[in-house]
Amino acid sequence: MKAYIYTGGDIYPDGLCERPSADDLRIAADGGYLHARRLGERVDLLVGDLDSLGETAAAEVKAAGGEVIRVPAEKDETDTQLAVHEAVRRGADEIVIIGGLSGRLDHTLSNLAILESLGEHRIVARITDGRNRVRFLKNDSLLLANEGFRYLSLVAVDEKCRGVGAEGVKYPLTNATLHRTNQFAVSNEIIGPAALISVKRGRMYVIESSDR
Repeated sequence: MKAYIYTGGDIYPDGLCERPSADDLRIAADGGYLHARRLGERVDLLVGDLDSLGETAAAEVKAAGGEVIRVPAEKDETDTQLAVHEAVRRGADEIVIIGGLSGRLDHTLSNLAILESLGEHRIVARITDGRNRVRFLKNDSLLLANEGFRYLSLVAVDEKCRGVGAEGVKYPLTNATLHRTNQFAVSNEIIGPAALISVKRGRMYVIESSDR
């Protein structure tokens, strides 16, 4: 099952490539409900302390047949983490997070860590706000469709990522080593219909970006 999670931060609808199909699960993490509504999407589940929304949003979700899970404002997990846990608990094996890459830096870093956690559990996941799209890759390969983002960057999570390859890009890589503190795989470009990204040993973020 595929789940879409709408969370906080800015979004840029014109650049969003991902739109749910009728059968996909849609979850709003607190203020992400406003993004879902802006995009014209229904919300099957609203999760959070609702500090950004109040009672009106909860009433709207319930009136449309959705579910609301309210949690205390003082909690150990972010609203996005709670939404991800609910998606996984309900059977999602692919998750798309909309938002979460701008605004508070601590939340952005936390959301990137969520990607890593999902990747470690072999759940396909990505985060996008319309100007950036991020995936986590570990000891694997990824065929990346060219969907309009200008730049493609590979950012090492481990101290070293070995056997890194990038095909179908302006600056190809073959069996390269990326160092976490000395990046040299930033601002590449996909030049064909798709790029093939691979890493034999290590963990990294695959980031697509567009200028403002």
